[in-house]
Amino acid sequence: MYFDSVAAALTMDGHGPYVWSAYAITLAVMSLLILSPLIRKRRLLRELRGEHRRNRQSETRSSVELS
Repeated sequence: MYFDSVAAALTMDGHGPYVWSAYAITLAVMSLLILSPLIRKRRLLRELRGEHRRNRQSETRSSVELS
């Protein structure tokens, strides 16, 4: 291993905060890029299911009223 200890790896001769914050920001952005479409897909499917359910209910009401 390049560093002698965990503390040396975290500090990296004074560059540690910059390096580790860059890794953290990159991880956060990549997570958002992956999770955002999944959340939007789930929301869209829920909305479409509700709309389909409402349309089905209105069709059955109108057919009952016509009978």
